[in-house]
Amino acid sequence: MVPESVKILVAGGFGVGKTTLVASVSEIPPLSTEELLTEASTGVDDLGGIEGKTTTTVALDFGRITISPRLVLYLFGTPGQDRFWFMWDELARGAIGAIVLIDTRRLDTSFAAIDFFERREVPFIVGVNNFDGSHHYEPEEIRSALAISEGVPIVNCDARQRDSSKLTLIKLLEHAMSKLPAGEAKAAV
Repeated sequence: MVPESVKILVAGGFGVGKTTLVASVSEIPPLSTEELLTEASTGVDDLGGIEGKTTTTVALDFGRITISPRLVLYLFGTPGQDRFWFMWDELARGAIGAIVLIDTRRLDTSFAAIDFFERREVPFIVGVNNFDGSHHYEPEEIRSALAISEGVPIVNCDARQRDSSKLTLIKLLEHAMSKLPAGEAKAAV
């Protein structure tokens, strides 16, 4: 039996933890296209709030999770910088949903990713990646600040922690399945 494959995106702004989330849950060594930041990115990449960041994803991250002999999740982490956004349309093709990771220290980096999935009507959830030293906001405060519709779940997560990342993925799968027509949702289970 060949397992059914499901494509999930992990998206968000520059430095929000996409590579970290994929690596924390992947059962295989994740494919990562992290490269060192160079002087060429000075004035191009905004390191405000993430001054210690030394690498960046230049293509994508890839991981896999086998849910059962019948179901395998393929995780694709998107690049966060504006100059790599041309890849998002291709990465989103065939995805059942996305986790949009946000960093509450830099909410302004979240708008473009949220807008991307809203415009394409791809089911998504917002994962609030709790960075050390960041202020904790209630989900409704984040919903209001980012103008996120009521139907989009907002969950707290720590992309470094496997269990937290798994719970975030489960929430996305539940949300994406709730968007399927009734017959397709039953067949997916």
